[in-house]
This record gives sequence, C-alpha cells and structure tokens, in this order.
Amino acid sequence: MSHRIRNRSRQQQRLRVNVTQETIHVSQPDLGPEVEAAILETLRSGMIAQGSRVAHLEDQYRSATGTEHSVAVNSGTAALIASLHVLDFEPGDEVITTPFTFVATLNAILRAGLTARFADIGPDFNLDPEKMAALVNNRTRAILPVHLYGLPADMDPIMEVAQERGLRVVEDAAQAIGASYRNRSAGSFDIGCFSMYATKNITTGEGGMVTTNDDAIADRLRVFRNQGMRSRYEYVAIGENLRLTDVQASIGIPQMDRLNEITAARRANAAQLTDALESLPGIVLPTEPADRIHAYHQYTIRITDESPVTRDELIAALAAAGIGSGVYYPRVVWDYEIYRDHPLVARTDDVTEAHRAAREVLSLPVHPLLTPEQVEAVAEAIVDVFATR
Repeated sequence: MSHRIRNRSRQQQRLRVNVTQETIHVSQPDLGPEVEAAILETLRSGMIAQGSRVAHLEDQYRSATGTEHSVAVNSGTAALIASLHVLDFEPGDEVITTPFTFVATLNAILRAGLTARFADIGPDFNLDPEKMAALVNNRTRAILPVHLYGLPADMDPIMEVAQERGLRVVEDAAQAIGASYRNRSAGSFDIGCFSMYATKNITTGEGGMVTTNDDAIADRLRVFRNQGMRSRYEYVAIGENLRLTDVQASIGIPQMDRLNEITAARRANAAQLTDALESLPGIVLPTEPADRIHAYHQYTIRITDESPVTRDELIAALAAAGIGSGVYYPRVVWDYEIYRDHPLVARTDDVTEAHRAAREVLSLPVHPLLTPEQVEAVAEAIVDVFATR
C-alpha cells in the first residue's frame, strides 16, 4: 500500500466523498470545444460526406504511425473485413488469431470466408508467438494479432514467422493508437486496423482506419470502400460502401492533434493506479515491457484465486462507490452458441491462459478526463475493499 494511500488527509477524504457522488465512468470520450467548432465548420461548408476532412484525418494517422498509406473506413470492423478481403484469400485458407479478443476480430475472419484458428495468449494478454508458430500449416495465409487493451503484441517473432512462411500480418490495432513496439507504431508492420468507436482513445463516434506501406493494398482498399469505383462510375471491382464522412472526421481531427497529450494522460493515470495498488494481495497489475509503449485503452487488472476479494465483489463495491468498471472479455471469443459449431471456427482446448484471463480480468477507469483526485478515489475504493477482508 502506498504511503499516499495510508496517510490520507481529512481534506482528501472529503474530496473522495465529493468525487464519488457522481459516477466515474470506465471510459469517456475526450472531446472539447474545438471538436464542436470543427463539426460546425464542416456542417456550414456543405460537404458532409467523404471529403477533405477525411483526407486530413488520414494524413494524421499516416504521420502518427509512420506508414505510407492510411485509408479511412466507417468502423474498426470494416477495417478488418476490408483488409482480409483485398488480400484475395480463398475458401479453406486459415488465419491464426487470439481467442481473447472482441468478437469483431472473429467476425471479420468469418465474413471473409476464412477459417479462424486460435493460439493461446501470454501474460501480456496478447498472442503467444510460440503457440502461434506451432499452428502454422500449409493452409495458413495470415496472422491476426490483437494489441489488446493498448499494449502491442510481441511483433518481432510474429513477423519472423510470417516472413519465413510467406504470410500476411493484419494487426488488430483497434485499441492501440499511440502505442509502439521497439520504436515502431502499432499498425505499421504490414496492415494495421484501427477503430475510432466512441470508447476508443481517438473517436469519431464510429469509424476505422487501415494503415500500410503496401501501395497495391492501399489502392485496393480505396476502391473497395467506394463501391468498387476508382473514379466516378468507373467500376473496377465489386466493392462496398465503407466510407467515413467529413462530419465524423471533424470529431477525430482535433483529438489527433492532441494524440501525444491524450496518450500521456492515460499513461499518467495508469502509473498513479499502479503506485496505489501494487501492494494488494491476489491481484496482478498491467505491466509495460521495456520494448513497448502501452497506450492504456484499458487499465486491466487480474483478480486471481489468491485475492481475498472476488471479481464480482469488487465490481459491486466500485459500483456502490459510483465508480464504473468493465470485464473485457468474459469468455473466449468462440464460447457462444453461434460459434461453437461453426464450420470455420477451429475451436481448441489448448487455450488455458485465455480461459484464465476471461475469469480474472477487470478494467478500471484510466481515460484522460479523470483528475488525479478521481484516480485516487478509484484506488482508495479498491484499497478499502481489500482492507475489510
């Protein structure tokens, strides 16, 4: 228990009561008056569909990730679907991914008509490179790592296997804008897919982005998102309408201008939580390997069997204190009736770490709108629960 927590002043105790009278949300978009002004300017311009503001947002993602191309689409799921589609895989081809992820990862693979095969995760919640390598066979065409909670997967061994076997790598970087691995941005290794959903570190309400250095892939993505048109009424492929609008882009542009600030605030909040909670028994706090920068889309702890407090008890105690939390995710991705007998879902019993994570994880508020006093209130509420056991 930190010195600061042990020695709360009366003023801090009063502040805690004041803070927790209103809900501290587990996630909250970091919008400000500049977003409102940007939207109003776009509405007054008369150009509200895909236009110059979408192009501006694409430029910002290209700069932030250090990639040659950035292609905006209307959701993170669309980014994954489009990326797999333009790779021209065939039925029977397989994609190796993680079983511990949001369902969009699996849905995109199935939407592309591909078989999803699953390798277990490591202690970082991400795809275990050794388990992944053991699954590669002559039907494998791609690896789809997920940079879960904002921490990049261990990309060097993943890329090494991909290059040796001639595989494509589609990064599910939905939660990882602002994160990096060995000084390379998440989403810059082959094809990167970002989400700009309402809860993400950068939001446009709904939206997605694909980043790549592959000229041909970028060209195919731009055509595919626009009904297969290269120019007006010049149809060169069977496509879809996956376009982002200038209105949506106007929400994201001011946030991208502050990406470093937003990421730094999340990391500072995470550090404050870690300092306050590191001595509690039976919980495992998120860590940041020396070769990675965590963007802290979520601050996710593990409530282990050694904890005197169960996960459900902690969730209830936090809710009673006006503090939100979330379980992301309560099951491995295929553990739902719709997927259990799906012919393209290669279920396996060899994912014990993923099952364990699903039983133990709990995400706490870490978003940049939190004040230091609110972060302290979150930590104190948890410390108080443990102190009564």
